[in-house]
Amino acid sequence: MSTNHPVAVITGAARRIGARIATTLHSADFNIVLHYRNSAAQAQQLAAQLNQRRRDSAICVAADLGQLQQLQQLAEQSRAHWGRVDALINNASSFYPTPIGTASEQQWDDLLGSNLKAPFFLSQMLAPELARQRGAIINIADIHASKPLARHTVYCIAKAGNIMLTQSLAKELAPEVRVNGIAPGAILWPEQAAELSEDSKRNILEQIPLSRAGEPRDIADTALFLLARAPYVSGQIIAVDGGRSLN
Repeated sequence: MSTNHPVAVITGAARRIGARIATTLHSADFNIVLHYRNSAAQAQQLAAQLNQRRRDSAICVAADLGQLQQLQQLAEQSRAHWGRVDALINNASSFYPTPIGTASEQQWDDLLGSNLKAPFFLSQMLAPELARQRGAIINIADIHASKPLARHTVYCIAKAGNIMLTQSLAKELAPEVRVNGIAPGAILWPEQAAELSEDSKRNILEQIPLSRAGEPRDIADTALFLLARAPYVSGQIIAVDGGRSLN
């Protein structure tokens, strides 16, 4: 198949922020490759909705981002389906606490793998096609890459590396490919609700100058801006956090 629509590959696209990025870019005329690992039903449901709006405009591709061979298959399937890739959004991320004294090698591999290793290798695999299309990469970072979150040392290490990955790729892939990052603040509360009490949530909101949590659309709209309306922006990390990083 071929298409005149730009094609965006989004990792972790079945749910939460990834799904909102997918619907926002689709509404802006992108075809979408929805990557998922375990959320097959949600990915297929989202693809069906997008294809109902515009025929043959979304596909699902399953991959374990911790496995290099599956990353290669994801890259190859993404290139092959419509014959092009214009944007890569490295959104998939593991997130959970690893208090010192409890962290395991498996947790290290998982957190570094999803937040740093997979974005690096997927970017490397798709770089030639992105260069051919004069495309762009967006890495989803975190405000805690520079201001550590208590009990989340391994996660913060991974996100700090993610920011350096963004800046390094922006230099190495220029001028053909632009690379930027988005650092969300409090957008969605963690799914492990028991780990965040109501008092903890109130404490977080009190640190935000805008006095409220953000929404997935805030991240999605920033991604669209970087892809479609910011041709002279590269190597930047945009904090979307209601001003929380000022504190």
